[in-house]
Amino acid sequence: MKNKFRILKILITVIIFGFLLSFSLKRFNNKPMEKVSVNLTKTKNPVYFIDEKDVKDLVKKSNPTKRIGDIDIPDLEKKLNQLPAVDSANVYLNLNGNLNLDIKQRVPAFRLNKDGKDFYVDEKGNEFPTSKNYSYPCMLVTGNVKESEYEKLADLVNKIDHDEFSKKYFIGISKEQGGYNLLTSQGNYKVEIGDLDRIHLKVKGFKTFVEKYLIYQQPEKYTKISVKYDNQIVTTLNPNFAENDSIINVGNKELAKLPIIAQKKADASKSTGTNPARTEKAKPAIKKAATKPAAKKTTPAKPKTTVKKETAKPKASTSNKTTTSAPKKPKAKVKIE
Repeated sequence: MKNKFRILKILITVIIFGFLLSFSLKRFNNKPMEKVSVNLTKTKNPVYFIDEKDVKDLVKKSNPTKRIGDIDIPDLEKKLNQLPAVDSANVYLNLNGNLNLDIKQRVPAFRLNKDGKDFYVDEKGNEFPTSKNYSYPCMLVTGNVKESEYEKLADLVNKIDHDEFSKKYFIGISKEQGGYNLLTSQGNYKVEIGDLDRIHLKVKGFKTFVEKYLIYQQPEKYTKISVKYDNQIVTTLNPNFAENDSIINVGNKELAKLPIIAQKKADASKSTGTNPARTEKAKPAIKKAATKPAAKKTTPAKPKTTVKKETAKPKASTSNKTTTSAPKKPKAKVKIE
C-alpha cells in the first residue's frame, strides 16, 4: 500500500512539473525577442567583410513576427553559413530571450585574377567574392591557377608574409606557361620559381644572389632571374638597358658566326665531293705515311760509303798536282840568271 502511494505521488509530481514546463515554454515562445547580439569572432588578421547591420536584417527577414517561438535556429544558421564571407556561424537563445550569433569570417590568403574574374581565396582553398564596402590588403595573383594549387599557393603567400626579406621584395605572383613568377618591387625583373615545390630553397637562393651580387648592380639590368633550377641561378639581361649593349652585341656576334661556319663547311664538302667527317679521319693517316720515308733516307750506312770514295779521289789528284805544279818552274829560271 505504501509503495502504491509513493508511485502515485511521483506521477502527480511529474504531471504537475510537465504542466508548469509547458506553460512556461508557451509563455517563453510568445515572448518577443529582446535583443539580437552579433559577435564577430576575432581572427589573426582583422577583416570587415560582414556588417552587423546586414546580419540583423537577415534575422528580421527570417523572423518577421519577432516572436521567440517563430525563430527557426537551424534554418538561420544555414543561411548565415551560406554567406560567401562566413567561415562558420553558431546561433543560440538565452533564457532572457536574447538571440546570439557567433560568426567567424573568412580571411583571404590572396586575391586571384583569373579569366577576367576577381575574387579572394582563403587558406583552406575556398573562393569567395570581393566586397563593395571593404578591400582586404593581400597578395595579388594572376594567371590560370588550378583549384588544386590553391592551398600550396596560400602556403607560399603565408611564408612571404612572415619573412621580412621576402615581404620587402615580392609584391605579386603570376602564372605564365605553367610556371610561377614572383613580381618584385625593385626594378623591372621577375623571379622565376617554376613549380610550388621547395619554395624555401628557391627563396633562399634568390636572397643569396641579392646579398652577394645584386646589391652592387642596378636592378634595371635584368628582366628575369630564374631560381627554378637546382643549385644554379640563370639571369636574363634587359636589352633596353644601356650598359648591356656591349655584352649583348658580343653574344649576337658569336651567335652570328655559327651559321657562317656551318655554311663554309658545307660548301667545302660539296666542292671536294667528300664527306667532311671522312676527310678528317684520313688526315692523320697521311701524316704517318710522310714520316716513314724520312727515316729511311737518314740511314747510317750511306754516309760511310761516301766518305771512302771521297778519300780515294784525293790520292789520284795529288799525283797530278806534283807533275803540273806552276810554282816550281819560276824558281828554276831564277837559278839560271
